[in-house]
Amino acid sequence: MNARAHSPVPAQHTASYYAASSLPQPDHPALTGEQVADVCVVGGGFSGLNTAIELAQRGFSVVLLEARKIGWGASGRNGGQLIRGVGHGLDQFANVIGNDGVRQMKLMGLEAVEIVRQRVERFQIDCDLTWGYCDLANKPGDLEGFAEDAAELRSLGYRHETRLLQANEMHSVVGSERYVGGLIDMGSGHLHPLNLALGEAMVAQQLGVRLFEQSAVTRIDYGPQVRVHTAQGTVRANTLVLGCNAYLNDLNPHLSGKVLAAGSYIIATEPLSAEQAHALLPQNMAVCDQRVALDYYRLSADRRLLFGGACHYSGRDPQDIGAYMRPKMLEVFPHLAGVKIDYQWGGMIGIGANRLPQIGRLAEQPNVYYAQAYSGHGLNATHLAGKLLGEAISGQQGGGFDLFAKVPHMTFPGGKHLRSPLLALGMLWHRLKERF
Repeated sequence: MNARAHSPVPAQHTASYYAASSLPQPDHPALTGEQVADVCVVGGGFSGLNTAIELAQRGFSVVLLEARKIGWGASGRNGGQLIRGVGHGLDQFANVIGNDGVRQMKLMGLEAVEIVRQRVERFQIDCDLTWGYCDLANKPGDLEGFAEDAAELRSLGYRHETRLLQANEMHSVVGSERYVGGLIDMGSGHLHPLNLALGEAMVAQQLGVRLFEQSAVTRIDYGPQVRVHTAQGTVRANTLVLGCNAYLNDLNPHLSGKVLAAGSYIIATEPLSAEQAHALLPQNMAVCDQRVALDYYRLSADRRLLFGGACHYSGRDPQDIGAYMRPKMLEVFPHLAGVKIDYQWGGMIGIGANRLPQIGRLAEQPNVYYAQAYSGHGLNATHLAGKLLGEAISGQQGGGFDLFAKVPHMTFPGGKHLRSPLLALGMLWHRLKERF
């Protein structure tokens, strides 16, 4: 019998607009035999790539293992919105890290976007980076919160323009009657996330990082030196970084119990005329509303509307993502009823109970570091995580890594099988509360 009949088909990117419009996607080899490195990074998304870059720039030898393709998960599928901030309600952590620690975290939430800006500019990564973002108010209380946000940004010395909009000014940002106000932020924006990931993979490789795809980790032997096993090879390293986020699965049950995978979905229209695109988003900003089941959308470089949202905790994708998401788009833009949907896709985001990114090291294996649970803010927070992990692994003390590592994170109740249904019930309650 031909041995090829039993060979698994290599995983490719999901059929998204990003995959269809990406830069060339080089194939990196699968791991075979044994590799030795200072650090082994598991996960070829933004967390892993940026940690690898930071470590390589500090002189470490790095092997990066990706189970499928570079940028295959949320890093290559997300909404492409680069928005300031990390976490939700950071003041709740004052009893753990103090008021000064909270302020430092807020400043790091601004720094996170600058890390992306600098990486794109320094390495000339072609990813359609465009500045301009607007938070959309669904009700007057949202607008009150925006005023507080703007005041806080001023107190943090935020150097970019922010501006509150009232209902009668919203048509300068979005061609919909749905919103009662907004907050413009010219220090946030949007980009092509898969092209950013592919560009960063190229940077990592140029810095000497050894990249391996189609190399799912099957087992980890912990100890003073870790041994990371795949189907055809092993990596021996002094330090291990787990950057798998929602796709960690059972690789480390302690960490996977603290992050819940939630489905998020996007549709991309056919290319719109310049007039149509201007009518939808006159300033070509990324936007996001404030509901529990939020909408987020923006224009692509070729004038498609990329419309996303609808967090699902069931673990099951809708049978027809386009049929599921199109009515949501038409609620915002009813005049798009005749526009064709060219692409539809989804993916998993990692959510933690307190909505703060989980960045730390395992107490029982102090040479094992991790970053996960970005709760929808992964594009910027992953880049910050990579910087903080690079600093910590290189021995820098007292930085932002220590603040994040101090915050405890609960394990979701219900175990592996009941975790998602229980959270789905909780989110349903929040949506009902929001509606009534």
